[in-house]
Amino acid sequence: MPDGKIQAGLIEADDTSAAQQALEERGLEMMLVEPYTTVEAASKQVLYFLNRIKPKDLVIATRTLSVMVSAAVPLPEAVRNIARQSENPLMQRVLIDIAGEIEGGARLSDAFAHHSDVFSEFFINMIRSGETSGQLSEVLEYLADQQEKDFDLTSKIKGAMIYPAFILTAMFIVGFIMMTFVVPKLTSVLTEANVSLPWTTLTLIAVSGFFQRFWYVIIIVMVGLGIGGRYYVKTPLGRYRWDWLKINLPIFGNLYREMYVVRFTRSLATLLKGGVDLVEALEIVSGVVGNEVWRNVVFETIKEVNDGNSITTAFSRYKFVPTMLTQMLSVGEGTGKTQDILNRVSHFYAREIDNMVSNLTKLIEPLVLVILGLGVGVLVSAILLPLYSLSSAI
Repeated sequence: MPDGKIQAGLIEADDTSAAQQALEERGLEMMLVEPYTTVEAASKQVLYFLNRIKPKDLVIATRTLSVMVSAAVPLPEAVRNIARQSENPLMQRVLIDIAGEIEGGARLSDAFAHHSDVFSEFFINMIRSGETSGQLSEVLEYLADQQEKDFDLTSKIKGAMIYPAFILTAMFIVGFIMMTFVVPKLTSVLTEANVSLPWTTLTLIAVSGFFQRFWYVIIIVMVGLGIGGRYYVKTPLGRYRWDWLKINLPIFGNLYREMYVVRFTRSLATLLKGGVDLVEALEIVSGVVGNEVWRNVVFETIKEVNDGNSITTAFSRYKFVPTMLTQMLSVGEGTGKTQDILNRVSHFYAREIDNMVSNLTKLIEPLVLVILGLGVGVLVSAILLPLYSLSSAI
């Protein structure tokens, strides 16, 4: 380093000579360069698989970095301090690499960009805008706020989904065990009695018999559907259809639609505040929303804006885009306060999501009780009543 200190770090280059040239351009003298071997690369992949960086890790790191930068702590020292405080081994390694690149002369945004598998394009562009405008501290603080809000929003959505998913899974497992092992023993008495049975009992006997004979086939089919569906969703067409289904679900569809509205408006407002051009901001937001249907809408919006049309032109064509969003954006364009309008819309729908999650939580419990009651009623009418009638006849 220029001050005579020895610094270790990583640098991306095609070969050793290219690495030496890159270091010399930064005013550094190369003492020892060793290639990043495939074994090290494999170990990094294993480390990434075992210790995935969670959104909470990024929120904590961004918030801590914003505090340290505002306190005038040098960037390399700040990043290394965050690495030491992190409990995630992969996060520690990534931050140490970033600190080394900064000390080697790289910009903070470029150092983050070298780890695009961890930091999103939205995050990197916001950092870059802060460096360009000389307001890195303010941008980091604002970015930390937005990440915390997005993390809270995602946590609430997942929290609302976990309970019904757990109940439905438990009901399916219990139902499978009942139909395969318990019900056949109960219905065998009715079958051996050679008496006329109601259609509900006959249906239950047929279904339980199928489960008893082909239970392994059912398990294989369910596992196959799960694995096949997982791979299908990763394809472009499968991802689009899955995202379309999410925003059109009977109960949770409205929740998903409003969540994507909040992500879109909040991310776009953040980028515009950072001084990013509208078209470039829309391009970045298209990858942040997390829904392929919305992504296509944003792409259409970019085309309309490039053609000189309003940002609301594409939104007005789709029913899943709230009318309020279209109207408010139109007002924002007319008054020149698009960023303020976007913030207002995101706050409004964030509160709507809070209320919706609260109502869903209260609604799910009685709904589950009703479903359980119906299941018990079917079993009683199909098994216990015929057994009672048979015992009375005897």
